[in-house]
Amino acid sequence: MILNKIYKFATLLLVLSSSLFAASTAFAGDFFEKNGVAIEGYDAVAYFTDKKPVEGKKEFSAEYKGSTFLFSTAANRDKFAANPAAFAPQFNGFCAYGAAAGYKAKTDPDAFSIVDGKLYLNYNSVVRVRWSLDTQGYINKAEANWPTVEKTTKVN
Repeated sequence: MILNKIYKFATLLLVLSSSLFAASTAFAGDFFEKNGVAIEGYDAVAYFTDKKPVEGKKEFSAEYKGSTFLFSTAANRDKFAANPAAFAPQFNGFCAYGAAAGYKAKTDPDAFSIVDGKLYLNYNSVVRVRWSLDTQGYINKAEANWPTVEKTTKVN
């Protein structure tokens, strides 16, 4: 009896926590968004200029393909607005390694690489290390898979 109640309570907690995650991860636009912004609110331009993730500010925002991007400065926002495709993450901000494997996965803004002038995000730093072992091979696989993967709604 007690174990049954514990099981029901644990199941309820799991459902509630899943609902909270689903509420914070949404698809308002084309890009993977968390808390209503792409790249978890990090500045897409700063990856190129500062070579690291820099948190954006709400007062410096721009829309691209229905998603909101935040920037650390007005200058970065203006650079992005002038040519968003040059700075937006590949595979709509989903994990590039996941796209190569045929599925959508969330990303960690710290797990990034810039290859041939394009921003790629990965699930976490461990996946980024795997990604780095055959970056071009994974890019080729991800590009081949992306037309199908992009249509899926499930995010791992």
